[in-house]
Amino acid sequence: MPQILTTNAQIFCPHMGKGTTIPTSTKWQINGGFVCLEEDTGTLACPFLPLPCAGYTLKSMGLNATTIDQRKVILVTDFNQTFTGLPLVMTELHPVNDQSTPAAIPAGQQAPPLSPELTDLVAPVVVGVPPSFPFKITPPPTPTPVVITFTLTAQHPLKWILTLINEPLGQHMDLTSGIPGSVTVTPSGGDWSTPVLTVVVTMVPTFVASLTPGKHDLYMTGVSKRGLSGNFSASIMVSP
Repeated sequence: MPQILTTNAQIFCPHMGKGTTIPTSTKWQINGGFVCLEEDTGTLACPFLPLPCAGYTLKSMGLNATTIDQRKVILVTDFNQTFTGLPLVMTELHPVNDQSTPAAIPAGQQAPPLSPELTDLVAPVVVGVPPSFPFKITPPPTPTPVVITFTLTAQHPLKWILTLINEPLGQHMDLTSGIPGSVTVTPSGGDWSTPVLTVVVTMVPTFVASLTPGKHDLYMTGVSKRGLSGNFSASIMVSP
């Protein structure tokens, strides 16, 4: 079983900004760290100046029944994101694991063995082609669209998330379902049910030309049913 998350955990954003969780309950400590609960928040010392990952709000995937004051305990494998939609990397050093089950077991009955999905501790693998795409605004853009293909692999997949990071303006945009008339994502919506999935992102030239000159990151995250994640960032280099 995975470890219970505490305030001693090492939490980082993809830019290696260190996270600090603010506990809202002091009832349970493990090795001096307070156990983290759903809706606890944290801050990130993110060095990514165009758009720092300023913080996060912890969410439970509902894979355990452990609670404190009716609030779910967070596991180190619960998938969590920064405020900008990027995945957190969380590591615990203490030896205490969660021994509960996803649902309450009637009195006198033993918990059934964990499903293969919940014993899978191999993170998804995500790759993108091409890793970098140059785009020149002037002269007027070619009618050829910007096409980036992502391949996601996992034994027990759950979902995927596509985020566009606009570095020049310090903004982020969820592209998981695309933008009608501007960005087509095939398939769209974020559902992932096959061990290998190919997601093709097509941006029309007028949309790319409307982006501020500079580096734009197309960030794909794949998540398994256990909550582990893999990611890949493809860059769109927009120049005047």
